[in-house]
Amino acid sequence: MQTEITTYQTPTETSPAIAVQPTQQDKEAWTLKEKILFSVLGVVVVGGTIYIGRKIILNKIANKEENKSFEDGSSATYAKQIKMAFENDGWPGTDEDALRYTLRQIPSKEEFNKVVKSYQKLYNGNLIKDMSDELTSTEYNEMLQILAAKPEKKGQAPSAIVYSAWAKRLKAAFDISYGFLPGTDGPAIEAVFNEIPTQTAFIKVAVEYKKLYGKNLLDDLKSESEFGQYDAWMKIITTKQK
Repeated sequence: MQTEITTYQTPTETSPAIAVQPTQQDKEAWTLKEKILFSVLGVVVVGGTIYIGRKIILNKIANKEENKSFEDGSSATYAKQIKMAFENDGWPGTDEDALRYTLRQIPSKEEFNKVVKSYQKLYNGNLIKDMSDELTSTEYNEMLQILAAKPEKKGQAPSAIVYSAWAKRLKAAFDISYGFLPGTDGPAIEAVFNEIPTQTAFIKVAVEYKKLYGKNLLDDLKSESEFGQYDAWMKIITTKQK
């Protein structure tokens, strides 16, 4: 039996190597890879363009709204004051007194809705969510009651639930805690007492407090006070007209 030996010729100048031609399948495979690559790059470029464009638009809106914040009593001014209370000049926590004061100055629920929109334009944030993140549950409830008691529109009489709102704010002030230590929010109590217009209105608040919590408001005031606070609080009320 003869064995057939196959020899392989080494390429020489007279016998050059034959170039390997890509198959149709290889062409299609590379074409698919290129398509995927270019598609991904396209998405990145478009997405980046949209992001940059959106940021530019938001900055223009914020700058326009910022110019309104120099107007006393404007929704942009209130929004900026609220943000400053959250930031608290760089100190930890929120300046609750400044926040409370600003919310009390807003004349109506309608105006507060404008403040929420202005806050969104200025800081691209949700005012209500930021407020809930910045405050304890009792502080947050107090701020909500400040807003709940406002009239629907500027110039209208206060809401009928104002007495209930004052009672709830007082309870929130009694229930505040500092870490694991219970406490009392004296400035919050004083703010409510300063808002109550008459002694008769204070009695109505006490009635609502009894309905809501089954407790005597004066008794709770005494138990929550220290170092003569009770007398100072009550003096605010007794100096008002009946």
